[in-house]
Amino acid sequence: MDACTTLRKLAPALLSAAAAAALVAATSFAPRPAAAKPEFAAQTKLPCGQCHVSPAGGGALKPFGQKFKDNGYKLK
Repeated sequence: MDACTTLRKLAPALLSAAAAAALVAATSFAPRPAAAKPEFAAQTKLPCGQCHVSPAGGGALKPFGQKFKDNGYKLK
């Protein structure tokens, strides 16, 4: 068996392995939606929109929310 014949036999398996690796990498590094923490709203008795740009919570923080985070998630 020469090198070309061996390569032809291995090519489908190598392509399948490469495709599987690409799929795993794509799904592993895909962006995920932010998960809001409703326990902070319960802890502080403030609405999610107090800290977050979105009134529903999650995502970007307002300056107040960034200070809350920087202070170890404590109001004082």
